[in-house]
Amino acid sequence: MRLDRLLKNVACDNNFSGETEISLVTHDSRAVGPGALFICLRGENADGHDFIDAAIKNGAAAIVADEKYFDAADKKYGFEANSKSATPVISVPNTRQAMARISANFYDNPAEKMRLIGVTGTNGKTTTTYFIDEILRKCGRKTGLIGTVCIAANGKPLDIPFATSTTPDPPELHKIFAQMLALGVRDVVMEVSSHALALYKMEGLVFDVGVFTNLTQDHLDFHGTMDNYRAAKARLFSQSRFAVVNADDESTPTMLAFHGNDPFLTYGIDAGDLRALHISFHEHTTFDLEEIGGLRRFVLNNQGRFNVYNSLAAIGVAEVLGVPRDEIQRAFNSGLSGVPGRIQSVPNTRGLNVLVDYAHSPDGLKNIIAAVRECMSGGGRVFTLFGCGGDRDREKRPIMGKIAGELSDYCFLTSDNPRTENPAEILAQIEVGVRQTPVTYEIIENRRDAIFAAVKMLKPGDALIIAGKGHEDYQEIGAEKHHFDDFKVATKALGTGDMC
Repeated sequence: MRLDRLLKNVACDNNFSGETEISLVTHDSRAVGPGALFICLRGENADGHDFIDAAIKNGAAAIVADEKYFDAADKKYGFEANSKSATPVISVPNTRQAMARISANFYDNPAEKMRLIGVTGTNGKTTTTYFIDEILRKCGRKTGLIGTVCIAANGKPLDIPFATSTTPDPPELHKIFAQMLALGVRDVVMEVSSHALALYKMEGLVFDVGVFTNLTQDHLDFHGTMDNYRAAKARLFSQSRFAVVNADDESTPTMLAFHGNDPFLTYGIDAGDLRALHISFHEHTTFDLEEIGGLRRFVLNNQGRFNVYNSLAAIGVAEVLGVPRDEIQRAFNSGLSGVPGRIQSVPNTRGLNVLVDYAHSPDGLKNIIAAVRECMSGGGRVFTLFGCGGDRDREKRPIMGKIAGELSDYCFLTSDNPRTENPAEILAQIEVGVRQTPVTYEIIENRRDAIFAAVKMLKPGDALIIAGKGHEDYQEIGAEKHHFDDFKVATKALGTGDMC
């Protein structure tokens, strides 16, 4: 694609030849080859501007750099910008914003030809996107799903890896949009993380519906303060035509302030346009919605009060997109599939309730323990096994320890992706919170050993929650990922599976 077409709607200088042909857009200098456009990003650990010379040596056709690169006071790069004989270096105010718009142009703006539904919030993003996707598919829509667990088109996973954990970087994201469009997808449901919003990954996109689930403490290692975290989430609603928001969450007014005067729908248990009534937790979760002429009953396989909220959000989105309520009810009551690693039961013949869940924030951990309590009968004990990730928000570690100690009968503290931190130090920080409670606990750093020890203590009627990793099939130790699957390890510990 010609360079001038790539730079459409991108604020930049004009010191380049628009006829230059570009065959690849990348921010990784190692991926640069002849014909590539290299975009320089400033990150926490590296500055892409430091790799301009390497990109040029690898054959880059053009470079996109930020304005600071051209500042006379900033001479550290040693490359003469836009010299007549050099590869053109294009100046933009913000390279991350530019990358999003350039990536969209490179793939001929596929998102403009589909309806986008974006879901943001601390907890519930994945489950809510799954619910929305399945409801729409059961009602005959062609859908795409983008998020933490997988990328799928029309219910079938696509083998499209991406580097980040929740929301792909723009070159990957718009490639995914293009592939989905080619497969006939018309409705794309995606998780939108606060990181993605803060880093302008969503720049230029217009969402038909933006969804807000909730906001509790997480990711303060990146955002610094809860106000910054809240404001990052709220950016989604400045780009959304319609908002579906949680009426029971205290951060909802901020989301609506960013949304402005555009239309919105609220949902909740205590309040909301869509309000769940007569909630019951037994073999299934049931609740009623009030409507003209009476009540309509919804049945959900997934347990927990928080899944009632996720269900209400999905119902709200489906109604905004024009799906009649009776069709939504049929989709629900025919059984929505669970999400891998979200309250995922490990089958066994010993009468033990062993559950794998992705909960890795204070509110997430509180919700999963409460959900298990709601569904238990007969006086069984609740065991909680968890840790906290390394190189992430340290403030939440003692908070999670206290929550687990207050709500559980027994706790196991163990490793959960320690990354470059000392696992023992992470566990010590969690222990500060646990020790504020009367709970009995053990510290077993090796996660496999901890799972085996926990299973060994269970008696019929007890429940073990293995929290933090959910669908992940690895442990990040140092700079390497090692294969590890909570579900498979628990299956082996229960005596019903193969070695992992």
